[in-house]
Amino acid sequence: MFLLWLTLFFSAHLAECVPEKPKRSALNQLTRTLLRKYDCGVRPVHNWTSPTTVYIDLILQSVLDVDGKTQSITTSIWYRQIWRDEFLVWDPEEFDGINEISLSSDAIWVPDVIVSEFVEEGKSPPIPYIYVNSSGSVKNYRPIQAVLACSLEMYAFPFDKQNCSLTFRSWLHSVKEIDLALWRSAEAIANDKREFMNDGEWELLSIPSQYWQIRQDGSDYAQIQFNLLIRRRPLLYVVGLLIPSIFLMLVDVVSFYLPLNSGTRIAFKISILLGYTVFRVNLTDELPATAVRTPLIGVFFVVCMAMLMLSLIKSILVVKLLHHSEKEVKEMSLTACLLDKYGSAGHSFTESALTSIKTLDQINTSGDFELESSLEEELLSLNEIQEPSSGLDWLLQELVSLRVAFSQEDSESSAQAEWLALCLRLDCLLFRLYLFVLALYTGTLLLLWACWSFA
Repeated sequence: MFLLWLTLFFSAHLAECVPEKPKRSALNQLTRTLLRKYDCGVRPVHNWTSPTTVYIDLILQSVLDVDGKTQSITTSIWYRQIWRDEFLVWDPEEFDGINEISLSSDAIWVPDVIVSEFVEEGKSPPIPYIYVNSSGSVKNYRPIQAVLACSLEMYAFPFDKQNCSLTFRSWLHSVKEIDLALWRSAEAIANDKREFMNDGEWELLSIPSQYWQIRQDGSDYAQIQFNLLIRRRPLLYVVGLLIPSIFLMLVDVVSFYLPLNSGTRIAFKISILLGYTVFRVNLTDELPATAVRTPLIGVFFVVCMAMLMLSLIKSILVVKLLHHSEKEVKEMSLTACLLDKYGSAGHSFTESALTSIKTLDQINTSGDFELESSLEEELLSLNEIQEPSSGLDWLLQELVSLRVAFSQEDSESSAQAEWLALCLRLDCLLFRLYLFVLALYTGTLLLLWACWSFA
């Protein structure tokens, strides 16, 4: 009896020490119950004629890059898909009040909704789970960094606006199988800017959306398109590109007040042209590159450089006219350079030409020869230095020669003054014409920029 009692005591003690096998959790039971006979390749409807409505929502977070050369835009968005799965419905009271669970996205059916403008999908954190409600509502929330193909209009840079679209559609299923709808109202999506990073280069204007059906291969396909309306903030480019360029043009205009005959105006204008060229080359990477249309700011820089060259050519022309009578300037003319180049090379041609001239002189009549001889004698007689007959005659002759010399110098100085005044008037006229062309060009560009920015 004692042994029987002792055996029962030890059996009860051992039963208390051995842990009880845990019951399967309600979440595990629910998951196994839902996925036991689930087929992820079948559209989750009991009646195959009823379509599955997929609700779509979009929130733009930031614009990362806009590439005009490849006509693409890189964006960071929050994308949401919501639909009802009729095979994933349960009673929460049977599973400890569980109302929502997360399941693997590979284990259940997911609609084949894509973005038509996708070029490539950027670096996005993988989200392998989706949430399922007890009523069968499935929520698929995903952050996406997408590179989208977009027809960019860079003509009004840096006052440009862009309109890039994201078109969601099913790849294979027609509207009879998968239909699309907006999760929120179009007004709420268009004015939702709370998640957008508004401190960058681009400003979000609006995100209008629309739904329509497209017919293809005899079937209708549902589509929802979101248009990303963004505008560039031009302050950085105005301060870094336009204002320095305008300053250089103003310095070139002020350089016209330098003295025309001092020789410093041309050197100063050449320095401005070289400085503008260096400024333009250093800022090449800042300008958008497009293969179809040249941006307006590119036209602005090219015309500014053309105006600087025109200003330099004008100054060179006026200085050339001012010193046209000097020997050095005459020797620098195009005709003198050509004669100097080809005259030395064709010395034999010169000798033959002289021989021909002598032969032609010999053919002349005797009367002509006598006339030329008389002219030569008169020139020699004029060049001979006559001996003064007395001191008074010599003094009178010197006074007359001094008077003639002074009168010639006065006439030459007056002619030079008149020519200088004429050159100054020409310079003033060309300067006014230059200012008119520059003002007309600047006003036209500003008007075009204003029309594009406020359109």
